[in-house]
This record gives sequence, C-alpha cells and structure tokens, in this order.
Amino acid sequence: MNVNVPGSARPSPGTDPRPAALRALLALGVVFLMLATTGWTAVHRPDAGTSLRAAGLAAWSATRIGGRAVPPADAPVRTVARFFAGLDADARTHLADAHPFVVGNLAGAPAELRYRANAQALLLAEQVELARSRDVSLTPADRTAAGRRAHRFASLAEPGRQVLAFDPTGGGRVAEVFGDLDRAERISVIVPGVDTDAVTFERTQRRLTSPVGMAESLYAAQRAAAPGTRTAVIAWADYTAPAGVGMDAATGRMAVDGAARLETLAAALPGGATVALFCHSYGSVVCGVAAHALPERVTDVVAAGSPGMRAGSVAELRTSARVWAMRDAGDWIADVPHLEVGGLGHGADPVSPEFGARLLSSAGARLHTGYFEPGTDSLDNFAKIGTGAFGSVACATGGDACRHGISGTDAD
Repeated sequence: MNVNVPGSARPSPGTDPRPAALRALLALGVVFLMLATTGWTAVHRPDAGTSLRAAGLAAWSATRIGGRAVPPADAPVRTVARFFAGLDADARTHLADAHPFVVGNLAGAPAELRYRANAQALLLAEQVELARSRDVSLTPADRTAAGRRAHRFASLAEPGRQVLAFDPTGGGRVAEVFGDLDRAERISVIVPGVDTDAVTFERTQRRLTSPVGMAESLYAAQRAAAPGTRTAVIAWADYTAPAGVGMDAATGRMAVDGAARLETLAAALPGGATVALFCHSYGSVVCGVAAHALPERVTDVVAAGSPGMRAGSVAELRTSARVWAMRDAGDWIADVPHLEVGGLGHGADPVSPEFGARLLSSAGARLHTGYFEPGTDSLDNFAKIGTGAFGSVACATGGDACRHGISGTDAD
C-alpha cells in the first residue's frame, strides 16, 4: 500500500528517525517552554496538555494515507473501524507513531494500536511537564503540579501497561486495560467518581481508592473466582469528573458529557464479550445518564455508594441491563438528599426499595471508599457479576431476593 504519512520514509544516516508529526509535537513543547520564559505568558499561560492535543488534532486533520483522507478525530466508531481494517500493519503503525495524541483516543481503532500510540503520547507529555517543573517563571505550585504530572505520565508509560485512552488536557483523562481485551469473554468497566484525573488515576497511598487500584483488585478477584473465564477490566477515567463535592458534583452537567464518552467506549469494545459496569459514587450518575443508550452487550450496571442515577426508578433508566446497587452502612453518601430540584441533586436513592435495583451485600466494606477491598462482600459480588456467577452473589437481605428472575447458565 502506498502510505503517505509524514516521516514514513527511511531516514538517512544522521537524521532524526522519528516521524515528522512526532518531531513537530516535540518542537511544540520547546516553543511552549520558550514562551513560558517571556512576559506574554505572565498574562496568558496556555495549558501544556491543551497545546499537545491541539497540535495533534491539527496534524491529523491534514494527513492523507493511500491517497485518501483519514477519518475525523470524532468520527463514528464504525467509520474508524472500517478505516483501520483497510490498512496494512505498516500503515497502522505509521499513523500511531506519527499521531499518538489522536490514534490513542480513536474509538474503533485496534486496542493494541491505541496502546502503542498512548505509550508515545505519555512520554511526550512527560517531557513537557518535566521541563515545566524546572521553569522558574512558573509559580512554585505550578512547578510542583507539573512534577507530579510528569511522574504519573512516566509511570503510565512503563512497558507492559495497556493505556487505552490518554488526553493530557486540563486535569487529564486516562483509561487502562487489565487483561486481554481482544480475547475476553467478559469485560468489566470501572467508572469512578469525583476528584479523578490523570494524577489521581493511580495512587501509592490508599491505592484502592484510585481507578487503577480498583481495577487491579477486581481483576485479581475475578481470576481467583473464575480462573477458566477470560476476563478484562478497564479502569475508565476517560471523562472529566467534578473536583470535590461542590456544585459540579451536585449537578448532572459533567455526567452528561461523561455518559456520551461511556456510550462511545461501550460501542467500540472489540469482540462479542458481555460488559458489566461498576459505577462508584458520581460514576453512578454517569452510568445512570448513559444507561438508555448503552448497547445490549452491557448486561449489568452496578451502583456502589451512589448519590443517585438521575432517575426515579430502574424503569426510568430505560435499560435492558440488570441494575444492582449497594451501600455500606457507614457511607456518608447516605446523608446526601436523594432528590432532584432545578437540576440540583441526582434523584432517588438506588438502594431504596422503591427504586427497584437488585440490592447487594457490601459487608466488610469500609465507608465510602472501601468497596474494592479484598475480603469484602462488595468485591466478591463484583467479581461474581463480572464473571457471570449470578447464582452465588450475596444479597443485602441475606436471602436470594437480588437473584430473582435470573435464569439459565449465567445463574448456575
């Protein structure tokens, strides 16, 4: 195939072998840092992540391959999938290497290609943030923040990690896969809540309060519960979450955008695996808003520590998926008013009998952030739902009420 991609020609000795678009992104970082030393940025200092993403989008829009234009960065999943299916391996690799900030986020592109692109994007973003962390024209707080971002990006870029999405804009959005996504029989997606961004995506302290810690814990529990089942778990922080428990957390504005992105993820997942969503705190608001538009392969939606799903009942979610809910007795979210008035609040309490969800035991979980702790009923239930062992989930009442109506092999 005739591939017309910047940087695809074989480099001559002594030249920079990196694709032209990749070199352009590095150059942009240098330009940004030069601007940061001038008086101009004392008044208007651009966000480094925004600059990298914008440059990537601009370069992508001008790219042609095999004599035809590439699909828009926001093209439908099927359009993107068809485009990449028509390319050979070399052409795909060239695009990923030349346009990492776009290919790494293209829903419909092969997962392995997105992993490759995001590994490069993370390294580029790390270089920019490292330079910012040493820039004396920035405030000490900004330099410290840049250093933290650089550290996180370096960690995410380590060999073997499978980063499915990465956008350094603003606080940053990330999604990471644990397991073999292409071969999975069952896929679990963790949708986290407030204060989730690129830096908090994983933590050394309080590890299980981060999306990565939650996903690792669930993946290990699933493999222990059903070693013969091919599973994959996605730590999905690919939406802009509210910062803190303020006005943004009390409204559905960010949940609407997050829901659209979650719908796209569900539509783009490879293969025919069934999908279960594990939605924590404000993440359950996102899941509730998305529920009506999710594909039928999403068979289960689990709300843990939920402030509401912006619905008065399961019926109002308009989904064919089973809806489960749990809340620890000491979870402070119980004190949040479960109502919606003038856009404030998220509706009925998902663990109330009137809501109609299947109520799960969370025995052993501690407060609002303990649902993914090993040894808890909550994690055990997550693992069983994620592997299809519905017949042995522990219900909140101690009986079998939450398993009612589930028949066939899935409930064995």
